[in-house]
Amino acid sequence: MSGLPVIYHPDYVTPLPQGHRFPMPKFQLLKDLLLRDGVISEGQIYQPGCPPREWLELVHDAEYVRAYCDGGLDAKAQRRIGLPWSEALVRRTCTAVGGTILTAKLALNHGLACNTAGGTHHAFPGYGAGFCIFNDIAIATRLLKAQNLAKTFLVVDLDVHQGDGTAWIFQDDPGVFTFSMHCAVNFPGRKQVSDLDVPLDEGTEDDEYLTKLAAHLPGLLAQVKPDLVMYDAGADPHRDDRLGKLAMTDDGLYRRDRYVLETCLQAGYPVACVIGGGYGKDMRALIYRHSYLHRAAVEAYRKYS
Repeated sequence: MSGLPVIYHPDYVTPLPQGHRFPMPKFQLLKDLLLRDGVISEGQIYQPGCPPREWLELVHDAEYVRAYCDGGLDAKAQRRIGLPWSEALVRRTCTAVGGTILTAKLALNHGLACNTAGGTHHAFPGYGAGFCIFNDIAIATRLLKAQNLAKTFLVVDLDVHQGDGTAWIFQDDPGVFTFSMHCAVNFPGRKQVSDLDVPLDEGTEDDEYLTKLAAHLPGLLAQVKPDLVMYDAGADPHRDDRLGKLAMTDDGLYRRDRYVLETCLQAGYPVACVIGGGYGKDMRALIYRHSYLHRAAVEAYRKYS
């Protein structure tokens, strides 16, 4: 086995109403697939805890954190999130944030680590949106800075949707460079300004996507020289994704993840990975697409760590 740290907790899954379009079961199914296929072993799985509220408040307004955690959000704010409130979902949300924090810390120690959840990049300081309640990437980044574990970060957001919350949170922070490559005509309707945005035309296929990525990533690493790369490896650029609008194949997603990880590790930059979005109707196919991140990570870890 590779020894790649993989982060998972049973609380990553909590019940949603029948027919809800958020594919909640995928997190456990992804972990099960990785074990069944021998990509990882049980001994590589790290289990996170829930972060204290003061960690959430490094990014989010204290009133918003209190209202969400205690069930006091108004109906409009709850609809904007798109997930029905429950105590179990609060626990799930906070545990996933704890997972990305643990992923980031393990990446600093091991060179590479992968969460089996995370990537809630539409959450802003005072509200959630698009299935995102607390911004795990932003919270982990702020916490590592506060604990003097890292000073400079590069966020590589390759989810099909712009990382608008992350871009807004770090708009005035010179220690965090936000890079988002996303479908131009997709959610959110109102884009924010990342340090570098690369909007893609609807229907963009593998070769064009990978060419544009290769035109930017090496230069960004040389420019930013990050202590840590935060990689949001959304599977939703896939051509079969219900919410995607791009046209990448399975092979293209795997090549993308392998390219990002190997380019960063070869240059000496550690990477913390989250899985981001993925909304295919075929759950078996969807979790396999998410697993490309971990399959590529195992290969990169063996090669460079």
